[in-house]
Amino acid sequence: MDTLLHRFGSLIKGTIKGFDRIIFKGNLRPIAYALGMQSFLMAQGVLNKNYKEWVTKQSSLIIENANEYSQKACGKDIIYIPSCNIRKEELAHEEQRKHGINEGLIGVWSCLESCTTFRSKYDAKAGYPQLKAEKSRCKHLYFYFDHNDYGFMSIRLQTWAPYNIQIALNGREWLRRSLDKKNCKYIIHGNKFLHIDDYELAQQLLDEQLNSNWENMLSGFSKDVFPSMSDILGDEMKYYWTLWQSEIAKDYIFNDPDSLKPLMDNFLRHALITGNSERVLKYMGRPVKKNGQPHLLSNPELLTRVNLWHDGMRIRHWVDQNSVKFYNEQNVLRFEMTMNNPKKYLIHRHTEGQKKSESKKLLPMRKGIADINVRAKVSNDRINCFTEHISTVSDKTSIEKIMEKITEPLIVKSKRFRGLDIMGKDMELLKSIADPIFDVGFITNKALQNKLSGSTWSKKMTGKKLSSRISRHLSLLRTHGIIRKLPNQRKYVLTDKGQKITTALHALLSASTEDLIKCAA
Repeated sequence: MDTLLHRFGSLIKGTIKGFDRIIFKGNLRPIAYALGMQSFLMAQGVLNKNYKEWVTKQSSLIIENANEYSQKACGKDIIYIPSCNIRKEELAHEEQRKHGINEGLIGVWSCLESCTTFRSKYDAKAGYPQLKAEKSRCKHLYFYFDHNDYGFMSIRLQTWAPYNIQIALNGREWLRRSLDKKNCKYIIHGNKFLHIDDYELAQQLLDEQLNSNWENMLSGFSKDVFPSMSDILGDEMKYYWTLWQSEIAKDYIFNDPDSLKPLMDNFLRHALITGNSERVLKYMGRPVKKNGQPHLLSNPELLTRVNLWHDGMRIRHWVDQNSVKFYNEQNVLRFEMTMNNPKKYLIHRHTEGQKKSESKKLLPMRKGIADINVRAKVSNDRINCFTEHISTVSDKTSIEKIMEKITEPLIVKSKRFRGLDIMGKDMELLKSIADPIFDVGFITNKALQNKLSGSTWSKKMTGKKLSSRISRHLSLLRTHGIIRKLPNQRKYVLTDKGQKITTALHALLSASTEDLIKCAA
């Protein structure tokens, strides 16, 4: 059950969840490294010492074809951008408004940017020039479209070998085009839908995006902007596609902005009570300034930020290059999971080259397009965890009712488990498992060791002794229904009951005596 929707259903007219921004990267694996590129040139009869001449010639051909494509599709030549710091997307939107382009290619821009490429260098040991990978600068082409099927999108092509390509789509833009085809009316602001006539249809269309043939779609885009690829590299060369960055967003569309704004104060206060950047950084052993801001020596991988966002406020938790956030804009409350590093999540899958008839193994999630569906599922699970955590802000259940029974001993399978001392010896443990970094990641023994090492709760234990103590207490928390274990993994997440208990504990510890007396009255 969606607790947030259940609590504020009278103020919400609809919800949708699905892709927001998704960025794919394509690389040509056979020539992505120096020896591979060298072998390719040898097969083409090109000497290593002539590499620069060869790659410059191919680059000119790519740019010439792109210019012809631009002239044919939108009647303009390639537009040169003097600085790589200029936002190309804003230029494309401005060009679109200026010329009233509603469909097709908006324009092509070129810019000199850093890249990974190759250089021919004399190798004294080998006795002849060899290719070496290096960081350099070359011309990149940016193609911006308002696609008939996918809406506003962009493609970035590197004009020097190994010809890396990046394709950026937006799930909400994709939905906009799909709703147009279904003649479903809507009101949109940026990439936020302020109103949709048929929310059920919109959700169905978002779900169908996951069933796309990603390989055919992305390869089709690459052929449009790189038509000379087969002439330069041959018909056998194909791009290997990875989902470099994904954003899954869940939107609660309120009746109007006035219905949402009063709630945001409570949401933000609740989020700040249960976690801020100072607490997260301290728990992870990172230095913090007196004002609570990250020290220059801090590792920015673990961070909580609160800032103004458009016409509302945004709070964001970063962990291991992944983040969850929520913010308001107009009448939309958005919860979003951004995933840059899927390796932190274990899934059941086949290894590369393994037969489908063989059993799957528990392995890190990949960036490849084969894991897109499970990546979306994991992201949705993290969002659901975050929304459940925030939804407890309006829970009117008394502290007594929330805490009842967990302070009493339990007997399970003839084994006695003691009750929890929530304001005494178990308080630090409960505060630790409620840390907002677990809204993105999972509760593990190792993570709790890092948090609790040196605390009063740890009793100066370290290593195996501390690990054993934490294991016993994780078992105790599971028995009381505060956490649950993930199948076939040594990872845990808070249950609904656990969310309420830890939230109530934080609120109780943060409130003054005067506040508590007022609430009781």
